[in-house]
Amino acid sequence: MGFQGVGVNPGRVIAPVKHMPEPLAEPPAGETLPAGTDPAEAIAGLKAAALAVHDELKDRASRAREDGKAVLEATALMAKDTMLIKAAGKRITAGTGVERAVWEAAEGVAAQFKALGGYMAERATDVLDVRARIVAQLRGVPAPGIPSSDTPFILLAEDLAPADTATLDTSVVLALATSGGGPQSHTAIIARSLGLPAVVAAAGLEAITEGAEVYVDGAAGVVEDSPGDTERDAAAKWAASAATLASFDGTGTTADGHLVPLLANVGNAKDAEAAAALGAQGVGLFRTEFCFLERDTEPSVEEQAAAYRAVFAAFEGKKVVVRTLDAGADKPLPFLTDATEPNPALGVRGYRTDWTTPGVLERQLSAIAQAAADSQADVWVMAPMIATRPEAAHFAGLCAAAGLKTPGVMVEVPSVALTAGSVLQEVEFASLGTNDLTQYAMAADRMLGPLAGLNDPWQPAVLRLVQLTVEGAKTAGDKAVGVCGESAADPALAVVLTGLGVNTLSMTARSLAAVGTVLKSVTLAEAQELASLAVKAPTAAEGRDAVRRRLPILADLGL
Repeated sequence: MGFQGVGVNPGRVIAPVKHMPEPLAEPPAGETLPAGTDPAEAIAGLKAAALAVHDELKDRASRAREDGKAVLEATALMAKDTMLIKAAGKRITAGTGVERAVWEAAEGVAAQFKALGGYMAERATDVLDVRARIVAQLRGVPAPGIPSSDTPFILLAEDLAPADTATLDTSVVLALATSGGGPQSHTAIIARSLGLPAVVAAAGLEAITEGAEVYVDGAAGVVEDSPGDTERDAAAKWAASAATLASFDGTGTTADGHLVPLLANVGNAKDAEAAAALGAQGVGLFRTEFCFLERDTEPSVEEQAAAYRAVFAAFEGKKVVVRTLDAGADKPLPFLTDATEPNPALGVRGYRTDWTTPGVLERQLSAIAQAAADSQADVWVMAPMIATRPEAAHFAGLCAAAGLKTPGVMVEVPSVALTAGSVLQEVEFASLGTNDLTQYAMAADRMLGPLAGLNDPWQPAVLRLVQLTVEGAKTAGDKAVGVCGESAADPALAVVLTGLGVNTLSMTARSLAAVGTVLKSVTLAEAQELASLAVKAPTAAEGRDAVRRRLPILADLGL
């Protein structure tokens, strides 16, 4: 029996399955404080438990990789959320038991986030995860988490809490599949970061028997609970592909020598050093907001410059594209963003925060310029959530005032793709953030499992927006266009993007070898032919299938 979902990271694996354990038992309804308990002392105990959860998550964040670190830090913030603690405190004062109080309070906060929709709806998962951890801390029992095992297995779940996904042990968990979630959920993003074959939005997985042997194809989005010879052969090819991928020399090029530099997405110096070791030819996306997380106040120019300087040091003589602070939506910051916005995905986020809190962006650009002056890296700077030519011009002016010579814009808002020829006259380059571009083009929240099919970067409409951006860049003076969204990590889609005229591809460092190996199997003319197939396809699935059929190396490598 097969279960069809959405593949979010390639890989073909056969192994026994383990299901995520049942969630923590809900405290009894109507639970009250024990007689004689001082509500103030009970609230103090709750705050101590919440702080312990916060500290434990922060400790795990310090040992996690780039994407895992960001997710864990964001979840840790929820454990200190004053809205949650105050709501629980009011219930305790009214006589509700501590566990029940925090349970009900979290339910209320999560409901508010879900009602806001967009990115804030995804934060509801964080709240409920933190709730379970606080209650477990109060009970003195282990928090819910990944099942332990002495032997490798495939993990099945409805969805995974961010803190669990961020600390998956890939020596034991060989692949994962969820019945919920979407292609840009925390689960999907971290699976890519870990290089873990993964499928999301595969309904019905709970019917698979614990311990049953299953086959997971992270490219096709298939979970098969009765693997046969075909699946075993595919899994064997995947396992054997490691040697081929290990021979990748780090240079992005087509078979006929057309250069397509392969860059990495990073968030800090540790990530940058790891990416350089894996052969990245530079950085296509430096997520600077990681310097701001877990802060109640804006970091100083000096603090920022030190963090940026450490990343630049890993890529001396090479390009590093810095994205200015992308706060808002799923990354609210107390000193910069309004967490009560009714629709934060379409609200004051990214570049737009300069409208409501002027000065933060200028100070960040000053810090970037200071770090660049002390480095041999070729520093480019781009702003997220640009929508119009005047905005691009304003950002370019801020960069020039700071002494930064290569300003650019993210293409996430469809209006910029549609008017790229005009917008790019104001800046030197564009970088396509295909995650947000897809959700905005398809009017589909990228976090929602039921909309996973719409949130597919293979959507012909999205590829057409990429094509229009490239065409506009040429008319604006042959400006450079890169892709830094997760789509660049899909080897087949990387070929299509190259055929559409994209100049550089940036991805999680673990995907560099696979993308580079597949790219070298086609000429530029072949890539252009495949791009035409994908853009003209009636659906995302038909376009993907048509391209994959023309790339036999994918099957040979188990991709």
